[in-house]
Amino acid sequence: MLGVFLPAVALTLGAFSYQPLEYSLSLDLPEMSQADMQATDPEALHEVSIPDYVYTIQPGDTLSTIFERLGVSQKQMYEVLESDVSILALDTLKPGDRLGFWLSQDRLEQLELRFSAAHQVVFTRAGEEAFEYRDVRIEGDWKEEVVAGEIHGSFYTSAKRAGLTDAEVQRVSALLQDKINFRRDLRAGDQFQVVRARQYVDGEATGNMRLEGLRVLNRSRELTAFMFDGHYYDLNGESLARAFMRYPTKRRFRLSSHFNPYRKHPVTGRVRPHNGTDFATPIGTPVMATGDGVVTRVTRHPYAGLYIVIDHGEKYRTRFLHLSKALVRKGQTVSRGQKIALTGNSGRSTGAHLHYELHINGRPVNAMKAPIPVADAVGDEDRVAFNALKDRLLSQMATPQG
Repeated sequence: MLGVFLPAVALTLGAFSYQPLEYSLSLDLPEMSQADMQATDPEALHEVSIPDYVYTIQPGDTLSTIFERLGVSQKQMYEVLESDVSILALDTLKPGDRLGFWLSQDRLEQLELRFSAAHQVVFTRAGEEAFEYRDVRIEGDWKEEVVAGEIHGSFYTSAKRAGLTDAEVQRVSALLQDKINFRRDLRAGDQFQVVRARQYVDGEATGNMRLEGLRVLNRSRELTAFMFDGHYYDLNGESLARAFMRYPTKRRFRLSSHFNPYRKHPVTGRVRPHNGTDFATPIGTPVMATGDGVVTRVTRHPYAGLYIVIDHGEKYRTRFLHLSKALVRKGQTVSRGQKIALTGNSGRSTGAHLHYELHINGRPVNAMKAPIPVADAVGDEDRVAFNALKDRLLSQMATPQG
């Protein structure tokens, strides 16, 4: 974890462009003194090492501009991007994130992306023209709080007034979409209570939140959801999740490359993790969402090509690379089996195919073998633990706040 702040050299970075741009930016790059620096967190980086420069990101700049200002060649930037194709972390940078640079003259030795106290990605030089990455995640502590309110107007307006974020409102709606029509069924005076947890690492809020439980009192009905073992269940322990599909296409295409964290890249010959499954599909083959979720990215990458990311809730995320056309937009809610794209051969690719990834708790897994959500109820062996969790959350929601 970086504990270094250099407000005087804060760079701006928002929408990425990997093409050369004409850009004017007035900026000094003073040397850092020991007084300006704090030790890094050994739990996050597994070593104590101080970067030469740290930049806090604000809207407006490009990755190319940052490397150019530091005197680091575009060739080295693309070497980092080549490693990043396995994780696509650089595409997720946003204002407030920080970049740490370790330099030896004009040679980049290490680059750290600090998204929060709980999540860093570190690219380290592994040869003359190659980098390797580490995805560092820290569980930290989760502190619960209750957000409660009454319906006056729409559910969205009422929930926002009570303190829920847009993402949380959308999550509540998605969890209960098969139980209630939020526009038609809710009435003035109906109540809702949500238990959410905020993540902290060494007392620092990371900005990450998750919904632990919720209850909607709709006239004579009580609608509930409780997160247990990464899944949501109702008051009776019945699953609220719709089952995932194992394959992202209607037809079963040949697997041209399997999930393999130690695969040798077919183009470069270097060992690079292959964090997904490749299907040998003709260009223009329809691609389907494998589960209900929200589209969080539709963008292009010099190596991954056109790709789509779908968030399926607290635990699951899917990615689809090398597409020829996207049929959805960022922020759109999609359903399992919905057509979201057409396959292609964009980015760096040896031929037309679909690269599909499944991530669980932020880690890529083998989508062909990993356990995926199914609409099962809580098992008998877990019933006691589930009931204890449910009773605790219900007690919290029933307790007046403030």
